[in-house]
Amino acid sequence: MAEPEPPSSLRSGAIAWMARNPVAANLLMFFLLVGGLLMGTQVKQEVFPETELDLVSISVPYPGASPAEVEQGIILAVEEAVRGIDGVKRVVATAAEGRGYVSAELAVDADKEKALADIKSAVDRITSLPKEAERPVVSLVTNRSEVLSVVVFGHQDVGVLRNLAEQARDQFLTDPRITQVDLAGAPAREISIEVPREQLRVHGLTLDAIAQKVTQTSLQMPGGGVKTATGEVLVRTNERREDERGFADIPVVTGPAGTEIRLGDIAKVHKEFAETDESASFDGQPGIMIRVFRIGEQKPLEVAAAVREQSERVQAFLPAGVKIAQWRDMSEIYAQRVDLLMRNAYMGLALVMICLGLFLELRVAFWVTMGIPTSFMGALFLMPSLGVSVNMITLFAFIVVLGMVVDDAIVVGENIYERTQRGEGYLEAAIGGTGEVGVPVVFSVLTTVAAFMPIFFVPGFSGKLFSVIPVIVISVLLISLVESLFVLPAHIGHMKPPKTTGLYGAVHRQQQKVARGLTRFIDRFYTPLVRAALRWRYLTLAIGVAMLIVTVGYVRAGLIGFRFFPAIDGDVVTASIELPYGASVEQTRKVQARLLTAAQALLEEHGGDAIKRGLFAQIGARGGGFGPPGAGLQSSGGHLANVQVYLVPSDKRDFDSSTFAAEWRERVGPVVEAKSLQFNFNMGPSAGRPVDVEISHADEEVLTRAADDIVAALRGYGGVTDVENGVALGKPQLDLTLRPEATNLGLTATDIARQVRGAFYGSEALRQQDGRNEVRVLVRLPDAERRNENDIADLLIRTPAGGEIPLREAADIKRGRSWPSIERADGRRIIHVTADLRPGETTPALVLAKLTDEVLSKLPDEYPGLTWGFGGENREQRESLGSLGTGSLMALLAIYALLAIPFKSYIQPLIVMAAIPFGLVGAIGGHAMLGLELSVMSMMGMVALSGVVVNDSLVMVDATNEFHLRQGASHFEAVAAAGARRFRPIMLTSITTFFGLAPMILEPSVQARFLIPMAVSLGFGVMFATAVTLLIVPALYLAVEDVKNMLRWLREQPLESTEPDPPAPPTRAVEAIDVEV
Repeated sequence: MAEPEPPSSLRSGAIAWMARNPVAANLLMFFLLVGGLLMGTQVKQEVFPETELDLVSISVPYPGASPAEVEQGIILAVEEAVRGIDGVKRVVATAAEGRGYVSAELAVDADKEKALADIKSAVDRITSLPKEAERPVVSLVTNRSEVLSVVVFGHQDVGVLRNLAEQARDQFLTDPRITQVDLAGAPAREISIEVPREQLRVHGLTLDAIAQKVTQTSLQMPGGGVKTATGEVLVRTNERREDERGFADIPVVTGPAGTEIRLGDIAKVHKEFAETDESASFDGQPGIMIRVFRIGEQKPLEVAAAVREQSERVQAFLPAGVKIAQWRDMSEIYAQRVDLLMRNAYMGLALVMICLGLFLELRVAFWVTMGIPTSFMGALFLMPSLGVSVNMITLFAFIVVLGMVVDDAIVVGENIYERTQRGEGYLEAAIGGTGEVGVPVVFSVLTTVAAFMPIFFVPGFSGKLFSVIPVIVISVLLISLVESLFVLPAHIGHMKPPKTTGLYGAVHRQQQKVARGLTRFIDRFYTPLVRAALRWRYLTLAIGVAMLIVTVGYVRAGLIGFRFFPAIDGDVVTASIELPYGASVEQTRKVQARLLTAAQALLEEHGGDAIKRGLFAQIGARGGGFGPPGAGLQSSGGHLANVQVYLVPSDKRDFDSSTFAAEWRERVGPVVEAKSLQFNFNMGPSAGRPVDVEISHADEEVLTRAADDIVAALRGYGGVTDVENGVALGKPQLDLTLRPEATNLGLTATDIARQVRGAFYGSEALRQQDGRNEVRVLVRLPDAERRNENDIADLLIRTPAGGEIPLREAADIKRGRSWPSIERADGRRIIHVTADLRPGETTPALVLAKLTDEVLSKLPDEYPGLTWGFGGENREQRESLGSLGTGSLMALLAIYALLAIPFKSYIQPLIVMAAIPFGLVGAIGGHAMLGLELSVMSMMGMVALSGVVVNDSLVMVDATNEFHLRQGASHFEAVAAAGARRFRPIMLTSITTFFGLAPMILEPSVQARFLIPMAVSLGFGVMFATAVTLLIVPALYLAVEDVKNMLRWLREQPLESTEPDPPAPPTRAVEAIDVEV
């Protein structure tokens, strides 16, 4: 039977045109699906989004200089040049031994490229940098993505291992899928020319003079060309020297008779590694790490596959006893996270389909559900042009929107379905039903979009990380809106009446039983309940207000904790040790051996080799977290060490990395010789330590005493661990002051400084490239003549006249100590007192509040001129939550405006938005039920929740207006009828949102723990707000009408009824009676 033509009023408009042209609708859906599938293969893949960090790093090497000299000669000048540049928000600097770092933090709205260019120009204009300082390196800090590392290890000399590691690196780079490979734990190469003092005295030479000779006689320079009749002939001077023999052959003294004394005759020339205390081992054998990075659009799984393939070839040419092992494979982590999130997505999708299939006709449920893949594929199609990659955060964003994406389609599909139940034809119902709810559907999507927008503008690293969530959610929702208005009506409008026979007929009959059961529930339970709530509306509202008060009190009392960014369990647990500055390497090795012994014993208890993939130990660096690289100093030195345990994936062991770290800490016990000992299991991004107090004062002694006060207080708080006072004595230092006797001999401070530097650090002759490595050539005294403190005082200083004078007679030598490093912020010296917290025992907010009350607030009175503030995670938290708070207020204003337009009212949007605080009650209740702390993800979920929960209220109030204004029902009856009529779409939109998120909320894996709070906020918030929408919002609607009636009474205007209609008189059957005629 042919479908009847719709009325003429329904034949115009875009919705009607698309509904009557299923080919156009199908082509649009096909374009989105195929486009997403095609572009999906082109999208960049990574574990976390690769982000620029709004930081410009300025690094200035100053070899051999103490931190105080670096501060005076470099930091002050660079700070002054950078601080006034437009777009620079904060300047932080670190003066370390031999290098200065300045980090300029940019404002959120700053043009990064312009700021980088301005900072480069400002630094280039500085003319007062010391002559010995090298050229400043200015760069925008980016979060490089390491894919995996491999370790070349074996019982071999470091030089042999270095050569093998370089060969392995070259082999990796032969594969076109691998672009960037770095060596780690391998000291730099250098050529050392060691000239004894005796030889210098005999030949009247200085180390500087020899260095100049080497510079002048070792070069490679083009000399142009000569154009001859047969062609151009190039001219070139080639005196480049590559090895020890080449440098030993340089003539340094030439006699009048033509005799020559070559460098090799008076000096020992040898190629060696730079004098550092760095060393590394893997499973007890010396090792060098090779790190492979992903560049641009490269995919981690492809890069990792290439590295594994090339590793087999590398192993083939390694000598016996040398092996290559895989270390920290981020592609494996990526695959695990993708599998985890996809599994949750599939489960959520199945639950959504089941929910829809129970309460809507199966074909309607199918076409509503088809909105999910269509919208997802459409968003995937847009991802490359939006600059968004496939990563853990974007996959989570898809899960977040999984249940929401069908909300608009449910309202449209349910309205069409309800019309067909009343006997309308499918096409007529499709066009009329879509048109009826089109306006509320559009504005409900727009309110959700407005609610997610604040997340896009959160500053700092967390903002950069999570800004992809609103990009994905908004893209999916807008495509979903197009699909529900233009594609869904065409599909439903051309359906035929359902079959009543066969399998489909049997299933359809069962589904209809469920649908009728829901109708009976609405008639028998919900309608009487909502009418009771309306009659006792002020009691209903009082109960709602009481719930709000209890929730606020629960949070204010500190009964639920807050952690800005929870740690994410990784497969690598790192113990980082720091001894007092200047401690010997032997002392550091003893402490490291203690850590190794404890780790090996603990591994044996938990299963030995079955749970371990490697044990990497390093001297000279702290190792540590897997967060974003900063612009600050990466500490190094013989007083630092780390031990890293590489565990099998979490699904192949029965304990968490956090548990292993806690047990390891307990087994090691107190290490009295250590300045600090930290255990880290976090593989996620980090904004800094949870407790970080920044104090500033001009007097170093005052800073030290204030830091000690803070440390003493923190060590007395429960749950606080790894407290560091930020103060280190540093190395012993000898300060030289020129004597008058030296001045009389014509010596200047520069003469003495250069000769002392040349003798003990070395005079740098030149730098040249050797393959991929830069090699320095240094001229200095032999090792035996610069190992004793007396060697400094006995150093003979050459005068301009050719004489010599011991250093002790040329200068006063004063003993002191140098700072190991000097930190500055916004032009002032600062110290950071930091600490970590044991999970579950306390929260940063509680510790910092107590510390502020007991110690920090009193410090400025006790130490005049001292200032303090919070850094690290707390600074990031203040900025992020402050921006989120401002953004949420703007979102609320936008939601109000978007609601006021369709309602043409100033009051009704406030009734709709009354559901928002109750959504927050549900979100906090969900965290309390599951034993979760609040986090920045929870806050983002609550902000987004404000746009989601108003959708049900919007549909409810819109239906109320429909019943009251168009059908003439009283306010009471209109509200009750709207609740009954919209119960099914409201319930469906809520349970699909909840069940879409449910697998994520209940996910036991530690890998997704940091994402769960946002899912909890949205899922529990929506479910609780649904109850509010169905009971409290109707009560509030009538309460507002009561207030309006009061105003009408004051103005002597007719009142409108807010009470239930009187019951209709019972119908009496007409009885036959005798009629007397």
